[in-house]
Amino acid sequence: MIRLICVGKNKDKALKSLETEYIRRIGAFDRIQVEEVKDEPNIHVDREAEDRRVRDAEADRVLEKLKPDDRVVLLDLHGDMPDSEEFSRELIRRRDAGHLVFVIAGSLGPGEKLVKRADSRLKLSDLTFTHMMTRVLLLEQIYRGFMIHAGRSYHK
Repeated sequence: MIRLICVGKNKDKALKSLETEYIRRIGAFDRIQVEEVKDEPNIHVDREAEDRRVRDAEADRVLEKLKPDDRVVLLDLHGDMPDSEEFSRELIRRRDAGHLVFVIAGSLGPGEKLVKRADSRLKLSDLTFTHMMTRVLLLEQIYRGFMIHAGRSYHK
């Protein structure tokens, strides 16, 4: 089973519908569980200390959900950016090693403890996406990765 831990609740009906569709599709290959942790109120004050407090509080909530043997892939602007074929190979390798967990941090990014806990960091794009859109994009890439591995024609 693959777990996806996300900071914040998906309230967008259209994105929630896409999320549900990709979870259904992934189900043909493996179980996937999406877990949400509460995001910290962000008063959008451009103060480093406040930003750090928010990132740390959200990181603590994510860390509470992790088990010692989880292999954590953190979505991060400073992560590796593989192509789809490489992502597919790594997805299968990490899934087969057991306890694969993807983590999408909050809007201010991951707290330092979460960065240190991650086994690897993944960057989906140089573009900026909302965190709810990132969730759908990651689920689509997981599905695409399984389709590539299975040799099916979805990937072009």
